Amino acid sequence: MERARRVLAEAGIPPARLATVRALGGGTYNTVEELRLTDGGRYVLKTAPTGPGLRYESRLPRSEEVFCRTAAEAGVPAPRTVHTDPGPAVRYTLQTLCPGAPWDDSPTPAEQAALRRELGTHVARLHRLAGPGFGYPSGALGPLAPDWRTAFTAMTEAVLADARHYAADLPVPVDEAARVLRSGYDALDEVTVARPVHFDLWPGNILVDRTPAGPRVGALIDGERMFWGDPLADFVSLALLGDIEKDRDFLAGYRDGGGDIGLGPARRRRLALYRAYLYLIMLVETVPRAFGPDRCRWTREAVGPELVAALEDITCSA
Repeated sequence: MERARRVLAEAGIPPARLATVRALGGGTYNTVEELRLTDGGRYVLKTAPTGPGLRYESRLPRSEEVFCRTAAEAGVPAPRTVHTDPGPAVRYTLQTLCPGAPWDDSPTPAEQAALRRELGTHVARLHRLAGPGFGYPSGALGPLAPDWRTAFTAMTEAVLADARHYAADLPVPVDEAARVLRSGYDALDEVTVARPVHFDLWPGNILVDRTPAGPRVGALIDGERMFWGDPLADFVSLALLGDIEKDRDFLAGYRDGGGDIGLGPARRRRLALYRAYLYLIMLVETVPRAFGPDRCRWTREAVGPELVAALEDITCSA
């Protein structure tokens, strides 16, 4: 309670108005709490862990602040940032509470199809905006780069360095993964405008609001892993461990929103690069997060083959 009151005071909200603090489940990284005020106001306080992590995970609340501001500019439902830790470590962020609950299997097939189409439209709107440079806005890996190849090379080199540092259990040697990734970097030169990429749009980070008219997308949340880059990268988490080309409803909505979904050879190579990057993150992070044996086994068995497949796709398309 005392920490929550201190954050409210820093945000210019009288701390005496704090009524309750309730832990929210579903988060896989941050500590997430709902703050209820005596006047009915409701906020979400997200606090980053203090333990070991991956190199890109430094100052993540700053990236989330940028995502929320960008989503608002695009007219995409997302939390509004009220206050972010001004300190150099950027440990927390205070946001408005959005309607809905994480997307689960409760919607009917027809509702699922409508939601995927609506989601596609929102993502396309987000991708229409342009950013100030390429890379993570948190500055975790340095300042924004003037071109996408430079930024993405730094991103992949960072996670490969983490893999070496933590002696991560990968299905291929780290140096072999690095060699294959480098062979595909020429495809990155096609990307000349930095777009906002959420990069974590699995169903748990999409709120579904059950309105009288039916379920709607309530908000895109947990945008702390966003970066400025190639919008094609968002298709990886949107079809996690799957194939976005099979999601006809999402793609129809993406077209409705003005998105470009053509997947020629160069784009497929870029998509393979982004798949490899995300699957490397998922495999390496099991070490600093100290996942239990069951979670580590699932990650190794489910994600490991997908990393191998992505690296093979890079090789075959080079």
